[in-house]
Amino acid sequence: MTQNSIQAFSKRLAGKSPRPILRVALEHFENIAISFSGAEDVVLIDMAVKIRPDVKVFTLDTGRLHAETYQFIDVVRKHYSLQLYVLSPDKMTLQAFVKEKGLFSFYEDGHQQCCGIRKVDVLRGYLSTVDAWITGQRKDQNLDTRADLTEIVLDSHFSTTDHQVTKFNPLANWSSQQVWDYIVAYQVPYNSLHAKGYRSIGCEPCTRPTHPGQHEREGRWWWEASGQKECGLHRKT
Repeated sequence: MTQNSIQAFSKRLAGKSPRPILRVALEHFENIAISFSGAEDVVLIDMAVKIRPDVKVFTLDTGRLHAETYQFIDVVRKHYSLQLYVLSPDKMTLQAFVKEKGLFSFYEDGHQQCCGIRKVDVLRGYLSTVDAWITGQRKDQNLDTRADLTEIVLDSHFSTTDHQVTKFNPLANWSSQQVWDYIVAYQVPYNSLHAKGYRSIGCEPCTRPTHPGQHEREGRWWWEASGQKECGLHRKT
């Protein structure tokens, strides 16, 4: 899809609800995949399999997830009869990092390097094999970094001169309440940690429950400033 086509679809999809955005994504890209980690992503899977039952789904196994998250991944795989691609970090790179800095260096020097190895590099490798990906990002998840989120964009962060990657954000205009209304209405599986106060779930050492009045992303990397609540998977393009 050319930049001109993306701009045309951006105007057409602006402000739209998830289903028409998903339909455009799945009808215009054969080699496309849904990124799965949280509740929002399962809502997208639930919608997408009704359009294309064999849609590709992938998830990043950082090696530091909660036990409940690993159980959740398998529940979703079985519930939707998915061929779920579970992606892991490069073994040698990760071993060298842990040898040099230990298992909890992010508490001292920030989470970016650890996330870079366990998530961003892994995603970059996978996206080099597809033409487009679908994410569960919402504008209201982080007003510091996602307020201007668009429904479709050329993902320049993961594109190269030889391979362009288009990114779709079908839930851009939905709120957290709309996501959970859908989960309840359609009996969509969700991570059991949500019942324990976790609203945004990442790696176990970097995630904790939020308190009443806190924004959902405050439970992620809580020792860092609010503007840093991103792991690098979703940079502005």
